[in-house]
Amino acid sequence: MAVLEKIRVKFGIAISVIIALALLSFIIDPSTLQTVAQTMNPKNDVGKIAGKSVSYSDFTADLDRYKTINEIMTGSSVQDEQTSQQIRNAAWQELIDRYLFIENAKDAGINVGDAEMVALTSGDMISPIISQNPMFLDQSGNFSPENVVEFVKNVNNDPSGNLKIYWDYIQNTVYTQQFYAKYGSLFTSSYYLNALQEESEIASNNTKANVDFVLAPYSFEKDSTITVSQAQVKSYYKAHKNFYKQKASRDIEYVVFEVVPSQKDINDTNDKIAEVYDEFAATDADGMKAFLLKNSERQLSDYWYKAGELSTISPDLNDYVFGGNDGASPIVRSANTFYAAKAIASANVPDSVYVKHILLQGTGAKKVADSLMTELKNGANFAALAAVNSIDQGSMADGEIGNIGWMTQTYMIPGFESVITAEVGKPFVLNTRYGTHVVLVSKKTAPVAKKKVAILEKTSVASAETFNEYYAKANKFATIAAGTYEGYKKAVDSLGVYSHQMNINEGTSSYGAIDNAKEVTRWAFDSKKNKASEIISVNQSYFFIAAVKAIHKEGYAPIEEVSPMIGQILYTEARNAKYKDEVAKKIEGITSLEEVAKVLNSTLSDNQEINFSTMGAQMDPTALGAMYVAPLNEISGPVAGAAGVYVFTVNSRETESFYTADDAKMMQTQKGQYSSQMVLPVMMEAADVKDNRARFF
Repeated sequence: MAVLEKIRVKFGIAISVIIALALLSFIIDPSTLQTVAQTMNPKNDVGKIAGKSVSYSDFTADLDRYKTINEIMTGSSVQDEQTSQQIRNAAWQELIDRYLFIENAKDAGINVGDAEMVALTSGDMISPIISQNPMFLDQSGNFSPENVVEFVKNVNNDPSGNLKIYWDYIQNTVYTQQFYAKYGSLFTSSYYLNALQEESEIASNNTKANVDFVLAPYSFEKDSTITVSQAQVKSYYKAHKNFYKQKASRDIEYVVFEVVPSQKDINDTNDKIAEVYDEFAATDADGMKAFLLKNSERQLSDYWYKAGELSTISPDLNDYVFGGNDGASPIVRSANTFYAAKAIASANVPDSVYVKHILLQGTGAKKVADSLMTELKNGANFAALAAVNSIDQGSMADGEIGNIGWMTQTYMIPGFESVITAEVGKPFVLNTRYGTHVVLVSKKTAPVAKKKVAILEKTSVASAETFNEYYAKANKFATIAAGTYEGYKKAVDSLGVYSHQMNINEGTSSYGAIDNAKEVTRWAFDSKKNKASEIISVNQSYFFIAAVKAIHKEGYAPIEEVSPMIGQILYTEARNAKYKDEVAKKIEGITSLEEVAKVLNSTLSDNQEINFSTMGAQMDPTALGAMYVAPLNEISGPVAGAAGVYVFTVNSRETESFYTADDAKMMQTQKGQYSSQMVLPVMMEAADVKDNRARFF
């Protein structure tokens, strides 16, 4: 248990949650990897990787393991949605690595052998995953092989098995990352820029030109003489079919009945806060905590407010508390919430303080803390004592062990709130869930007039009667809809309810400002086209009725769906070509751009500096390319661009030297890095990986 606690402290004394699972790729030892079932119903599959089905039961077993790792690192079993999502991503990535990436890497001739793993974990080529792990650093912040040995010994003596889970996690991360490093080097090393390529790239990126041009913009009006046949659409679709790959989605419409408090509910809440207001006004600072615990939705806080900060709750409260008034404020209302406030203390308090600490744990912590306090009072060096005694060797702000650094009321270790008002240079002892701390505030910002404020708060909620009224409205709509889209439209018209339209995928969980509405999505994906739902309750505050307008299956979008889009593309191409030909005829024989501008009823843009650099080009790419190769001092064009047709003259070209050989090499390196980042997505596409997690989570 002591080792587990040390892990938690090492990984996060100054932050509430740390989880690095989503930042790495993982692979678990074959002996502990769940066998992927391939005989289950596909509807129960979380996904499919390299032909192997991943069942829901197997995936949740992997999730349990990662939850355990998270608990080991943070010391908490509480997980918010963001952390849960990270854990799900890590578990899925593990399977991708195991069944796809590593197998492909091995097929390419790459391997990580047993001797290599020994060297990476305990030999002469320690992986950064181990050497930079706070658990394995000594008191000076340097990697300690002895700490690794000690940890491994504890693994075998841990009856819970959690240390083994954590050690397997570290080893398997090292194993997988070694495959990534080797495979990635194949790409980054292959991006070699030879002398001719380098010379060409430097020349093109250093070239600028002085150009005069006339732009004849396209008309916004539809050209009725241009037609696009269905045969042309089909031909384009066939040639560009991969452009129209799509994920499964649904076009839906939905109505929402939001349950909000009635005027009677609001009046009742006003009466309730009025009933306890006099007692609130009479309660002193000592009794306020107990009073608010019993009567208020907002409990007493140690936060010190300065003028203006209470405005985030209510400007009226802020004006009263900081307006020189005594006692409790009048009751004020903001939306459906009622407040009253009273300042219970005033002081000059800094916005931030610089904090040092020595963390102690175990049964003898209090005795050691008392001894350290005596040494500090006798002039001992705080950092020296922290280096020898503190369990937290990771807090080293400004390079000194024991320094947590600047803390504010909003960036605060739980339990450290008292440091804000602590005396500078006077050490003291406090206890938190991490252990016993010897704390020293070494400096602070200039004190500001602040107040500690008690806030009485009550929010109106819908009563059972109000809840039933809204349910009745939703039920009336659902009854008219009668389970069909046609009935849904009839209900919208007859009841005058606003209908929302939305395209959703299996991962959609938010509808406008309404979160945690995955039930609506699940219904839509389980239903057929032109069906309407019964009432779907969300968060006990919203009643949805939804209808499916269209179903888009995963794969290639049907030509019927994309035909209008393709038709517009083909029309634009034909229009641009036609306009280019018309311009060519109009300017035939003309020898000056001034005359070209006149004939085309446009303007002449002269002496324009054009940059051909890949880092700074801002002009239409089609026109830019033509200008780069066009002869000097001749009218060139017409060139059909995106906005219109260009006719131009390149007056001069100049070569500068701002783009260097180093820039060219850096660009080539970036291309290599980009290519390596695309390796896994390309592998997943080639293996037709199916990720159905959104169905279940």
